[in-house]
Amino acid sequence: MIRFGDFSSLCRDTPSYPWCNLFYHQLQHHNSTLLTGPSADPKVAPVGVNPECGILLVGADGSVANIANIIACGLSLLGVGYLIFVVGRRKAAVGRAEFRIFLGLYWLTLVLQLLTTGAFLQQGSTALTVLTAIHAGAVAATFWALLANALVSTQVVEDGTLSSLIPFSFFILAFAAATTYIALDVAFSFTSVFGPSNPPASLHSVPLFVLTTIWPGAAALLYLFLMLYIVLGMLNEVRPVWFYILAAVLFVLSQLDYFLLNKVICNGVTPARIDGSFVATVLETAAVTVLFFGWMSITEDTWEEEPYYYGR
Repeated sequence: MIRFGDFSSLCRDTPSYPWCNLFYHQLQHHNSTLLTGPSADPKVAPVGVNPECGILLVGADGSVANIANIIACGLSLLGVGYLIFVVGRRKAAVGRAEFRIFLGLYWLTLVLQLLTTGAFLQQGSTALTVLTAIHAGAVAATFWALLANALVSTQVVEDGTLSSLIPFSFFILAFAAATTYIALDVAFSFTSVFGPSNPPASLHSVPLFVLTTIWPGAAALLYLFLMLYIVLGMLNEVRPVWFYILAAVLFVLSQLDYFLLNKVICNGVTPARIDGSFVATVLETAAVTVLFFGWMSITEDTWEEEPYYYGR
């Protein structure tokens, strides 16, 4: 019976699901007999815990790692890097500093995703486990930054000031630190609070499930509602609404691909060579790009100060 907080079905049915790296390390050190098939040998094990379809570690049986998602992450890093540069040029735009931090955090999650799901770090290794824990913390912090950008847009406090940036940054650090610690405790069992799953095969952790699965969806939904209120209720504009609706649709499609089509693609024409994670990465980056255009549409265009000419 599947309980709330169980990762067993996700780690079995969802290829390249990063948080499974934490449970792999846990089982490897406490219940290694539960690791079967390719997962039983860390020298070839794919991302996941006994996955029905998974990309083997690079070099194993001719595997070239999760090459499709590596390319998608690489191109997304370039695109998001350019967006960060463009945001930095809009000197007087509302929420410029906060939106730039959000983009920077998303850029960081792409780097960590490339490392934790790329299938070129050995399963159960300390490096992969620690990077996965940091990845979890970065994802939780990124979705707080997303929601906080909507709060900043209400102008309850002036954007870019200490009264905005201090709580904004504090909760980024709080989400990152708390989630990273919980993820590390799940993997290394420092304590019995977040430690070994009970029963072991369920891969159970309610706090990790809430922070990596429930929280991102809830934060994205709250962000959408707040931005619709701001655009329609406060700014009395309609055109920017379509940017936020499109971004929401792209985000939902990325999650549907990840959890529903991922295994289908993995079992497709080239079994266990590529999976659907690259499609999800492309859709998520497209959603972030559309959010950028939405932000541009509701902020002032101040690329550079207008030159002053004497005698005018």
